[in-house]
Order: sequence, then C-alpha cells, then structure tokens
Amino acid sequence: MLGRGYKPRHAAHTNFQLRFRSLFGLTKTLGQGGLARWVGLATRRPISVLVLAVALTLGAGYATITTIGINTNTTDMLSEDLAFRRNDAAMRAAFPQFTDVLSIVVEAESPDDAAAAAASLTQDLSARPELFRSVFYAEGEPFFRRNGLLYLDLAELQALSDRLARAQPLLAALNEDLSLRGLAEVMDRALKEALAPGEQAVLAPMLERMSETARAVAAAQGDTQPVRPMSWASILSGVEPTPHDKRRFVLAQPVLDYTSLEPAADAIDAVRRRAAALGLDERAGVRVRLTGSTVMFQDELRSVQSGMGLVGLLSLVLVSVLLAIGLRLPRLIFAVLATLIMGLIWTAGFAALAVGELNLISVAFAVLFIGLSVDFGIHFVLRYREAADKGIAGDALVAAARGVGGPLTLSAVAAAIGFFAFLPTSYRGLSELGLISGAGMFIALFANLTVLPAILSLFPALRDRGARDRDDRAPSARQSFGSRMQGALGARRRAVLGGALVLGLGALMALPFARFDDDPFNLRDPDTESVSTLNDLIEDPRVQPYSADLLAPNLARAEVLATELEQQPEVEAAITIGDYIPTQQDDKLAIVEEMSFFLLPLFQGAGPGQLGAPPDAAARQDARNRLRDSLRRAEGRLAAPAGLLIAALDEIGPNPQRLMVLETALLSGLRSRLDDLGEALEARPVGLKDLPAALRDRNLTADGRAKIEIVPRNDLRDAAARRRFVDAVVAVAPSASGAPITITEAGRAVVRAFLEAAGIAVVAIVVLLLTVLRSLRDSALVLAPLLLAALLTVAATVVFGVPFNFANVIVLPLLFGLGVAGGIHVVVRARDAGARGLATTSTPGAVVLSSLTTIASFCALALSNHRGTSSMGVLLTIAITLTLVTTLVVLPALLVQVERTPNRKSS
Repeated sequence: MLGRGYKPRHAAHTNFQLRFRSLFGLTKTLGQGGLARWVGLATRRPISVLVLAVALTLGAGYATITTIGINTNTTDMLSEDLAFRRNDAAMRAAFPQFTDVLSIVVEAESPDDAAAAAASLTQDLSARPELFRSVFYAEGEPFFRRNGLLYLDLAELQALSDRLARAQPLLAALNEDLSLRGLAEVMDRALKEALAPGEQAVLAPMLERMSETARAVAAAQGDTQPVRPMSWASILSGVEPTPHDKRRFVLAQPVLDYTSLEPAADAIDAVRRRAAALGLDERAGVRVRLTGSTVMFQDELRSVQSGMGLVGLLSLVLVSVLLAIGLRLPRLIFAVLATLIMGLIWTAGFAALAVGELNLISVAFAVLFIGLSVDFGIHFVLRYREAADKGIAGDALVAAARGVGGPLTLSAVAAAIGFFAFLPTSYRGLSELGLISGAGMFIALFANLTVLPAILSLFPALRDRGARDRDDRAPSARQSFGSRMQGALGARRRAVLGGALVLGLGALMALPFARFDDDPFNLRDPDTESVSTLNDLIEDPRVQPYSADLLAPNLARAEVLATELEQQPEVEAAITIGDYIPTQQDDKLAIVEEMSFFLLPLFQGAGPGQLGAPPDAAARQDARNRLRDSLRRAEGRLAAPAGLLIAALDEIGPNPQRLMVLETALLSGLRSRLDDLGEALEARPVGLKDLPAALRDRNLTADGRAKIEIVPRNDLRDAAARRRFVDAVVAVAPSASGAPITITEAGRAVVRAFLEAAGIAVVAIVVLLLTVLRSLRDSALVLAPLLLAALLTVAATVVFGVPFNFANVIVLPLLFGLGVAGGIHVVVRARDAGARGLATTSTPGAVVLSSLTTIASFCALALSNHRGTSSMGVLLTIAITLTLVTTLVVLPALLVQVERTPNRKSS
C-alpha cells in the first residue's frame, strides 16, 4: 500500500531495515523462538492437546453454569467507597424497610373501588409472612380513616361541611330505607318543590351518577353480569375524582431468595396470583400493576438474559458466515470456530471464578470475545494458508506462528491494555469487564496458538490439487487489486489526507455537543410493566421517584435542616415526620364537631331497614315507576341527567332481576361511605405519639435519628435540572442520598472513570508502541488513524443522537486497545514484505476480514432487547467501522506521504 513509485535510496533503505530489526527485537524472540516451538509442540501431540482442551472446556462450562450470576443494579457497578454510596448505605441501614420494595399500584373506576381493592389485597398479602416481610398501605391505616378530615385544608373542610349540611336530609331519608323504594321516596320529596341552587348542586351529581349506573345495568349482557357499584365519594364531597384519586399504592417488602437469579420472583408471582384470586381484574374494573426497583431489576435481568442468548447466537452465526466467505475451506472454518467456542467457555469460566457475578456491562464480554478472538484465528489461518501457498519448506503451521506470532502477541497485549485500563477506576462495571475481557485476550491468544494449530494438524496437508489450483489464482488477483489500490492511494493521498483533516476538524467542532445520559431509567425497556407503570405515575403528585433523602441525628435537627433546604429555589419541600401532624387542628376540630352535631341522626336509630323488610319484586317495580314519575318534574340543571336516567329505567323495564341489580349498584356503596364518614367524625387532636407506628418507623429510627424527604421543584427527568437540584441539596447537606444524587454522582463517577481509563489506555499503548517500534514517527503513524476514528465516533453520537451512557461509555477506551491491532499488523507486514509487496500479502485481507467479523459481532449486540447493551453494540459498530476505514485508507496514505517526502528533498 506504499505507492508503486516509491524507490528508497540505499541509505534510507538501510535505515528502514535497522528500524525493522528494532521493531522485531521483541517479536523475533516470541515469534521465531518460543511461540514457533510452542506451536510445533502442539502440532506434534494434537490428540493430547485436544483432550486437555476439552477437559478444560467441560470444567469451565460447569463452573459457569453453577457459579455465575447477573446483577442488573447499575449502582452496584460503582465502588462502595464513593461518598454517595456510603451515604446511601447509611440510609438503607437506618431504614431497611425502603430496600427491595415492590410498589403495587391498584387502579379502579372509582376511589371507593380502588380503596376497597387495595385494602383487600393488603389483608391477603399480610397473611403470607413467608413471602412478605411487611405490607404497608398508608391510606388503609385506621389512624387515617379516623383523622383524615384533619389533613384537608381548612377551606376544603369547611366546604365539605357546608355540602354535607345541605345533603343531610337526603342522606337521613336514605339511611332509613336503603333500597330502591327509599330512593324513590327521597327523589319524590326532593323534586316536589323548587330547589335552591345549593340543593341542586348536591342533587345534580347524584342524578348524573345514577344515570351512568342505570345505563350500565341496562347494557349488561345477562342478568348475572356484574355491574360496578356507584361511587358516593364524589357525590358527598362535591369534587370530581381525578385519575390520581382512583389509584392506591401498597408497598410490600418481599422475602428474597438469593439462591435464585430472580430473588423476588416468588413474591412478585404471588401478588399477581392473589390479585386474580380476589377478583381484582378487568371484569371488576380493577387493574393491579407492579413497579419499583425490585421489579425493574427482575424485568431488566430477563431482558438481558433473553437478549444476550439471541445476540450471542446471532453473533456466532454472522461470524461463521463471514468466515465461510473469507476462508472458504471448511477445515479452516471449523478449526477457527471450534477454537473460538472453547476460548469463549474458558473465558466464561474465568469470569465465574474471578468475579462470580456479571453486571449490565460485563455481561457483554461474550460478544466482545467472539468479535475479537476470531481476529487471532483469521490472521493465523490466513498466514498458514499463505505459507502453504508459497510452498515454504517445513511445517507451514510453525511458519505461520513464526510470521504472525509476534504481531498477534502485540495485538493481544494492546487489546488487553484497552481492557485493563478499566481496572484502576471506581466504576466496577467497567473494571470487571476489563478484568474478564483483558484476561480473555490472553486466553484467545493461547487458544489460537495451541488449540487451533492442533486441530489443523489433524487434517491432511492443506494443498490438495483443487486447493492448489484455486490458490494459484489468488496471488495474482490479490496483486492486481493491491496494485490498483496502491496506485489510487499514491495518486490521491493528498485528497485522502485533506479529507481526513476536514473530517477531524468537523468532529472537533461536534465535541461540545456530545452528552452523557446518566439516568439508568433510560436504559430500561419501556414496554415492560414496571417501566411503563412508573412512566404513567410520574404526573401523580404522590409519586416522587426523584426525591432525595437525608438522615439527621434527631428530629429537632431535621426540622432545622428542612427549613434550610426549603430556602433553596430548586427544592419544593423538605418533609419530616413532623409534617404528618395536621396544622390548624383547633379550627378543624371545631368544624368536625359541628359536622358531628348535624350528621348525628345518620348514626343513631335503627338505621337501614327500619321501615320493614326489604322490598320484594312488586315493591321494586312500584319504586321504579314512582322514580320515573318524580324525575319528570326535574328542572334546570337537573333536567338533563334526569332525562338520561328515565331513558335507562325504560330500557331496564320491570324485569325483577335487573331491578335488584340496579338497587345493589346504586346503593351498596353508600353504607360503607356513611360508615367511613362516621369514623372520620371521631377525629381527635394528633401529636407525634399518635401517628401510626408503621409511619413513625418509616421516618424515625429507634435511636431517634430522623429522615428528611427532599422533594424537587422541577422535573428531574431533565439532566440539567437534576444536577442543579443535587448541587443545591449537597451544598446544604453533603450526606444526602436518594435517586437524583445517586444518578448524578454515579454519572460523574463514570465520566471520571472513562477519562481515567482512556488516559491509561492511550498512555500505555503509546509506551508499548514506542518500546516496540523505537520510533516516535512510526508510533504517531499508528495512532493518528485511531485518534481520527475516536473523534469521528464522538461526532457520530451527536449526529445519530446516541448519547454515551453507563454501558456504551467503554467504547472510546476500547477503541485504542482494539483499533491499534490493525495498524500493528499493517506496519509489521509492510516492513516484512516490503512496501511494494504489502498489498499482495494476506495481511490486508486478514485486517478486513477480522474487522468485518468484529463489526458483525457488534451489530448482533446492537439487536439486544436491553437498551444499554444495544447502544453499546451500535457505538462499537460505528467505532470499529471507522477504525477499519482509517486503518486501510488514511494510514496507507500517511505512509505514502511520509516515505515520499525524503525523496523530493533529495532530488
């Protein structure tokens, strides 16, 4: 690839040879000495080698199956010594009930139905201590049922009191005869005389709800089809329920089975089974969903497991197809694939013994190994075939080891440097991947210089008659193509280098726009129930997935810190246990006492049924007729809902069973609502000691330490707003913890780790090249295409909208470790074969084929179900593709330009 017109002068050629000898000062000993002898030993005893290799494979496979696990918690991928992780650990130790929580979301058609469903499910799950350590349903606590009125604003409570005062006569009459007969009597009396606007305001929503329920009864298919009861909550309160009002939350802490890859699976399955057994399903108008970190980790684990199996298989298939195209001979393809699979299992066994548990990043080691290990096999077998083509005397396998062993070793060391550069960082996700994959590079080198030649030696000599005829044509074809390529690069080297310079400058301009997405929530599959549920809940004011927490030494100090935090513009509220004590209690208790006075008749006397036995079929038919006649007198704002109710009653007709269903649907919810109201009228002054024990335990420790929940003012899904919030909170309370602090500080730690790893990789590779090449210029020539590829990769993240994240941040440090291999092979072979003969050797084809197999492997990774793993595959594919282009286009052009410059000066 160094231009046909290049003819160095004798002195220059001598210097070239001297540099060549310096380059191979290290590789000569490895390639021609130890490595060649090692390959010779493996080919002389192939059966023994393969028996030992199979035994090692079986042992590594057993260790992998029985030992290795997967941890999908992105926080655990960071060192426990980081300050924010220590703060988080302290909070978890103080309040373990917030760890591994299942958030059970119960939604229904009405607030009453949601509350009843949540209470039923809470009672059922609480009876199963073998599955749940605790089950907490705050709104179901007797304390809140008794004192709930004290938590309303004073104005809201007064409005409720006024409304109930107007509704008292209607409620009292219904309470005496809670049947269709009693309802007809009440409506008849109410509509006989003109109603004041306030009375109409009470009766109108009641008629609207009655008409909706009656229409549902009329539309029911069959007399036994269940019809949801009418909700009296909004009728009595006068407030239209929002979707948030129709939702309840139950927090369950499961008993975890750490012997399983899915420790919470039994508890999660139990929630779904018990909800179904209780009839909490769509037929009942109830939906039960699960979210929270525990469910998300399980969903994410399943996503990773299912995706990586398919990705690994697809990667292997794509690599096999490319090997079939590039190598053609079945024996070579089989040998490379067999070696690859053995090496992969050995590396997995090493991972099982070295780390024991994979994370969302290190789980990608298998695809990385497939894409990189096959490179070694490709270079070895192509050099082996080239040696056989040339009829080299002696063993062609030993000759291949002598020729390619040194460059393969250098490539393995360079790749290992790229991986091992992650080890000193605080990002455990990276460091564990670096340890596994770095060791995998040496495992791959060992396998391809031991198992591969042993397998090949079992086959007959490579050159049979057909193979010789085919291969005899290959050199001339390669020479023709290589000559054309050399001519093109020689003639257009300035255009190539100029274009590379322009692209590099453009990429530099894009650098400020590159971003790092530090929110692991964005890496999760949005189609899973846990993620989609949380997305639906973001707008619910009771849900604060981005609130921060602070542990204060006592409640008094917590109140002081809460006041300081609330002075920060980024903080909406700082909540302590003291905020659960109602304000303005004296005024509110006075209103409750007044309500008790005029509502007292509802809770005294015989109550429902005092007028006699429940109505029979004839009485219900008569009640229906009376109700229709009464509704015809409705005027004003009552006329429209009354007309709808009349139409529904006509459709229902005199059918006794449907009238019984109508009676139940209209009135069954009123009794429980009146009971709740009666309990709420028993409110008493509330102090800290009166709060429920479960609530106190979630805010105060046994030794008096107090938790502060810090609620952000802005939407922290925006990264900039999240960083401002975290900086504001940490400025007041450096020991704060919680999701936004974990996300932000973890992101900063990852960026620092990335810069540290990139710096270590670049420095180590530069030192390696300088040590081996003994030439600053040659080292720069190898690195220049890599720097350009790195810049273009960063620019590609901006153009294609693929931000860096916890998973794909490994790409740039890896780029230097992996990309340098191609440059090493090109430079080494150019010096070995001479400038004019490089294009006719197997090296350019080996670089292309090995890069294509790596790209194919990473393309498969991009198809993973997991967003983080997929983004890693996308970015690695882009990076390796750019590296291939710069290595085979920019590097040869640079070599042509550099080698031609002395000629012009000397002429």
